[in-house]
Amino acid sequence: MTEEVIIGGELFAIILRASFREPGVHFFTPGHFSQQLGYMSHPAGHRIRPHVHREVRREVFRTQEVLVIRSGRLRVDFYSDAAELLESRLLAAGDVILLARGGHGFEALEACEMIEVKQGPYQGDLDKVLLRPDGPS
Repeated sequence: MTEEVIIGGELFAIILRASFREPGVHFFTPGHFSQQLGYMSHPAGHRIRPHVHREVRREVFRTQEVLVIRSGRLRVDFYSDAAELLESRLLAAGDVILLARGGHGFEALEACEMIEVKQGPYQGDLDKVLLRPDGPS
């Protein structure tokens, strides 16, 4: 199962639930996204031809993040650029989310382990603006 989080006509996130199972290769992101989220399921003995990725110059204007929830439960809150809470979603162990745009915050509803993948190089304070600097981080 997958879910697109669309707010005000804009794609804020794509959620790939742990229950998703389909044979073959499936990509859920538009080709212009700077992060590509895909799922692959192949039978034993299937081979993917050896390959190398070419050096291609890319311009990235928006950081997109992928979170893989390894254990626990996490609430993801989506915010406008003006810090207005718009919507929330719950994630559980095995779920994956690609955060495409907008503001976001998180609350661990249970002890939670997750893996985060995003573009680099990291630009420190230039990379993000805290929407609620007085709240917990």
